[in-house]
Amino acid sequence: MFQHGQPFSGFAVDDVAAAKRFYGETLGLTVSEEHGMLRLHLGGGADILVYPKPDHAPASFTILNFPVDDIDEAVAELTRRGVEFARYEGFEQDDRGIFRGGGPFIAWFTDPAGNVLSVLQER
Repeated sequence: MFQHGQPFSGFAVDDVAAAKRFYGETLGLTVSEEHGMLRLHLGGGADILVYPKPDHAPASFTILNFPVDDIDEAVAELTRRGVEFARYEGFEQDDRGIFRGGGPFIAWFTDPAGNVLSVLQER
């Protein structure tokens, strides 16, 4: 039953044009648009569907993680591109917003719709 095509995930935004600019220009991802929806084309052939939802409410959890080789370099570059990193109570984050506690090093940020994303570096 599930053997037809590559599975993919998706999430909602309240403004497709703003999402296209953010994911395509700010983050530098390959983005295509069809039928009023976006596809984020990620490494390894993975695609993410981004669809409009006028009454969108962002999730209270991370919806998309971007693995990086060097989190300090990634945070510096994203900051140069205008990305602001979030701070969360209960997480000891450094002055750039990077959490270096248990697990991978991670820094969170949001897209224009308020969806939580992260860059993370495995140790």
